[in-house]
Amino acid sequence: MSSIRILRTFSAVAAEGSFAATAARVALTQAAVGQQMRVLEAELRRPLFERQGKAVVLNEAGRALVPQVRRLLGLYDQMLAPGAGSHAMAGTVHLGAVVSAVRPLIQATLTLKARHPALDLHVSAAKSIELVERVQAGELDAAVVVREAGSARPQLAWTPLYSEAMVLLLPRKLQEAPLRTLLQAQPFIRFDPSQHTGRLVERTLKRLRARPQELLELNALETMVDLVRSGLGITLVPLLRDARWQADTKLRVLEIPQAEERRMALVQRRDSGKGALLAAVAREFQGKLP
Repeated sequence: MSSIRILRTFSAVAAEGSFAATAARVALTQAAVGQQMRVLEAELRRPLFERQGKAVVLNEAGRALVPQVRRLLGLYDQMLAPGAGSHAMAGTVHLGAVVSAVRPLIQATLTLKARHPALDLHVSAAKSIELVERVQAGELDAAVVVREAGSARPQLAWTPLYSEAMVLLLPRKLQEAPLRTLLQAQPFIRFDPSQHTGRLVERTLKRLRARPQELLELNALETMVDLVRSGLGITLVPLLRDARWQADTKLRVLEIPQAEERRMALVQRRDSGKGALLAAVAREFQGKLP
């Protein structure tokens, strides 16, 4: 059976996307990475990669193997960790977050790393929908995402973190008026309706019985805020936990009665072998929130 080191190399190839990037990460030559992967394919008696010239990507069998390998590595890391009495943690953890949650997650991982030097923590950012799929596929151990009510995913476990109420964001210089009047009279910058946050926007508009004058559609909150700050329109967005919009001299925040809320959670697989470690990440993350 392949050594743990070969399985770690395979996991790194899945994360990095190439033998060259993996070589730098695992301190091997690119040729050595390729040799290890050929050994793994021989032992498993099936190809794991599609080779197109110098490019190498995981095939269907390789992608299916990723979550199994990462669970095995997680169990092995738990075996190596010191006894429960020492409270030390070790192992490799792949985490993700939506852009608005990246900063506190990185702060949390740095604090944990300083406290537990044997931890190897990696953070990546993406859309919430993509992150949930990557957690379910075993490509990520956990992610801070928007939890959409009613999503049936029995393989996943959710730890609530915080919620953000939807608000109307507008240029401070804009003359005061009722919410519905503002929405129907001003150019409206809409969050991508294919995303959960965009669906919250749509539900809010329906409750307010407002049909806005749509200017454009985006899925980058900070860009939307910058456009409002420049006086180019108004928008409905969640009031981010670390936002300082109320103190911004060019912005005004209007609360919405009985507003919809964007609920944030840490999602992980129920069969994860890193439950205690991920619980520590969640606790540390919440401690970094303003």
